[in-house]
Amino acid sequence: MNYRRNFYENSTLDRAAHLREDEDWYRQTIVSIETRILPVWRSQSFVSGVEGPDLAHLTGEDLGQLDHEAAFLGLVDDTPYFAMDFSRHEDPGLSAHGEFHDLRAVGPQMTANQGALAAYARGILHWHRRHQFCGRCGWPTVSVWAGHKRNCSNPDCNLDHFPRTDPAVIMLIHDDQNRVLMARHPNWAEGLHSVLAGFVEPCESLEQAVAREVYEEAGIRITDIRYHSSQPWPFPSNIMLGFTARALKTDLTLDPNELAEACWMTPEELRNSPENETFSLPRPDSISRVLIEDWIHRH
Repeated sequence: MNYRRNFYENSTLDRAAHLREDEDWYRQTIVSIETRILPVWRSQSFVSGVEGPDLAHLTGEDLGQLDHEAAFLGLVDDTPYFAMDFSRHEDPGLSAHGEFHDLRAVGPQMTANQGALAAYARGILHWHRRHQFCGRCGWPTVSVWAGHKRNCSNPDCNLDHFPRTDPAVIMLIHDDQNRVLMARHPNWAEGLHSVLAGFVEPCESLEQAVAREVYEEAGIRITDIRYHSSQPWPFPSNIMLGFTARALKTDLTLDPNELAEACWMTPEELRNSPENETFSLPRPDSISRVLIEDWIHRH
């Protein structure tokens, strides 16, 4: 069992996929006073609150005649939640209800379920913005299935487009003494260290991706590849697949384009890390932090 749950998961949302194709239900529900609308503006989430960010919302009644791209997220305690994109406006005009902020800044301060709803809204609306035109014929696409499918408007094409998620592997590599490989990417802030990660390539298993990325970045072979957990990561549209693996050797050969520095650290050294400009761990809402904290907890 994991040390703690990954952030941006949601245990309370019923996605209610059976409602997506019910157009009458959609038309009635989207304008209901009971409906919760989560606005997104240029990938920023809508929040309110004085002491800390709370996920803010509109109701269907607030929308009036507005016609924006929307997607049904699901039901929370039978209350419908939708995401709606306000990105085409320079000023969305919603300041009376809340403010727009980068989810990467405010997400870790939200409750887990609020953060997960905000992530879902951000992720699915990003997909809509990136699939306005058909990849096969170039004609405009239209949103159907309550925002969970886009259909090519060309009657001779009629291709369906579905929301996509890009898989990436992220792996905690340890040696026979339970030391963990910690590394810093050249573009990261000074001192920030994390575990290794990379995208899964076409026709590649997850285990192959783990082994390939570790060898490409750190020059070591691994074994005992074990799945840990996964995390939705809507920055912009990833699913992070977490693993642990054991190194067959500890002598590193770094790819300077991928890693600026790397080192082996004991659980005790990680536990007592000062968290300053010399060394710091990943952000608390990331699966990389969960992998590290889980390892510390177990050892």
